[in-house]
Amino acid sequence: MPSRKSSAKPEQFALSFETPGLVAGVDEAGRGPLAGPVVAAAVILDDLHPIAGLADSKVLSAKRRERLFDEIRAKALCFKIAEASVEEIDELNILHATMLAMKRAVEGLRLTPHHVLVDGNRLPPLRMPAQAIVKGDAKVPAISAASILAKVHRDQLCAEMHRAYPDYGFAGHKGYPTPEHLAALRTHGATPLHRQSFGPVREALATGGHL
Repeated sequence: MPSRKSSAKPEQFALSFETPGLVAGVDEAGRGPLAGPVVAAAVILDDLHPIAGLADSKVLSAKRRERLFDEIRAKALCFKIAEASVEEIDELNILHATMLAMKRAVEGLRLTPHHVLVDGNRLPPLRMPAQAIVKGDAKVPAISAASILAKVHRDQLCAEMHRAYPDYGFAGHKGYPTPEHLAALRTHGATPLHRQSFGPVREALATGGHL
């Protein structure tokens, strides 16, 4: 068996682990926005039903992500999408809230994985062995699938946020601090969907912006 230092192709990354059994991929969406929950997804893929075209959700078009979103949910052995709320983000900070969402996603899986591969360089507290993989969403198919589920789910939440607060443009910027979003914060103030612990929202509240 080749050593772990051998140059495996990115799509073969998960196969280098000697741990037998089910492997779950985990990723998140929504750490950077000023509003809305942070979302995490965990996915255990089915080797008997491969999914073509899995990749980091950020490099895929919205239509391609949506098609893969449906295919992943249909073909994966199991998956779970979880959230940490705006209130939890403000109470815990965004990093710890992200770890909480990831933990909820893994613990919510119908099947218990023997090993968990997490995108990034930090791990949530889990009962089973886990490894953090930088740029894992481009290297490990299960993490790519998780990134797509988390991204599409959060985009759907942003569409709901837009319907509730159309003056803020959530459908376009997805809560990120774009010039349009910052201008809306200055004009209309903060909504209950905004993360009060984030600087631009604090500034809007300090100048009289309402919740």
